[in-house]
Amino acid sequence: MVDNQRPVPKGTRFYPEYLQADGYETAYIGKWHMGHEKDDARPGFDHWVSFPGQGVYMDPTFNINGKRKKFEGYITDRLTDQAVSWLGDAAKLKKPFYMQVGYKAVHYPFQPAPRHRGRYVGKPINYPETMANTEENYASQPHWLRERRYGIHGIDHMETGPLDKDPVPSFDGLYYDFTETVHGLDENIGRILARLDELKLTDNTFVLYLGDNGFALGEHGFYDKRDAFEASIRIPMLARAPGLIKPGTRVESMVLNVDIAPSMLELAKVKPPVEPRMDGRSFLPLFGRKKVSGWREHFVYEYHWEWNFPAQPTTFAIRTDRWKYIYYHGLWDRNGLYDLETDPHERHNLITVPAFRGKAVALREQLFNELESGGPLTLPVRRPKNDQYYDRKLRR
Repeated sequence: MVDNQRPVPKGTRFYPEYLQADGYETAYIGKWHMGHEKDDARPGFDHWVSFPGQGVYMDPTFNINGKRKKFEGYITDRLTDQAVSWLGDAAKLKKPFYMQVGYKAVHYPFQPAPRHRGRYVGKPINYPETMANTEENYASQPHWLRERRYGIHGIDHMETGPLDKDPVPSFDGLYYDFTETVHGLDENIGRILARLDELKLTDNTFVLYLGDNGFALGEHGFYDKRDAFEASIRIPMLARAPGLIKPGTRVESMVLNVDIAPSMLELAKVKPPVEPRMDGRSFLPLFGRKKVSGWREHFVYEYHWEWNFPAQPTTFAIRTDRWKYIYYHGLWDRNGLYDLETDPHERHNLITVPAFRGKAVALREQLFNELESGGPLTLPVRRPKNDQYYDRKLRR
């Protein structure tokens, strides 16, 4: 899925369908958003609770198995009500179950539960070092990066006209709203874990938590996602499985969200399909070993320009354990090359440094080779024909 508007391609299989076929009771509760304003049930789920598009934080309407019902209160609380209720019903069936909860929180614009509003106001904020509008932070960066500070999803953005309804009142206010919204999310995740305890299901239930995207909070002057910097492409991912994962285990390998489907199928002892092929790989072996033979050493990132977010260009990137090369499609601007080992906050773009030209060209070639061989879901991309870009920049 390259955006939220298009329908899911015909013939797409959802991995819970394979769990269903193996006797699992399945449920999806929460935000789906693929297909934009449609909230109808997707294949693979015995129980369905969702809402159109982004939904609303207060007084939501849910589609519950085809019937729409309006609820009073805060959406995170009401989704959790649905989840804990379904867990009780699933436990009575004495069948293995799979439940996925997609919270709206903490999607922008952040809106905390009324009981938490103001909870963190005035607390110290640890501002990112790349947030300052200084020459040191922007001297080597692409020009659009600094300009975005003043456009949509930039921290210095103000409402500029009738078509622009996404202003930031103040960064501190934005930050406090975020932390207070997260607090309500934490509470409700605790309610789900407590329900598993009550049902005596904790010891044989695998719990996986992850964010749906990385969200910048001041890094490079941004307050959104979409770009290829670390704050945006990295997300939290936590797992709990008594008897399978030793508490305190930290996995350093490169794990992607496409690894979730094969991991869940392996956990359920369900064979993944040969066709259609799954792109990911089960991450379960990583919990027992620091290194797994043949595990990925890089990944490719794609973001395709959206008409409603014009400040972020189409972006392609390749990230290894140390290096990142970023290509901004359609802009006569400088691309990006970062050494994550010596510059983890990506403050110093090495793209115009002669000593790193060979590294940039090699990563660019690898990036476009993989984009071209990515299969039918990758959109056509025009490969740069030569190195004139680098030559011109170096001569400057």
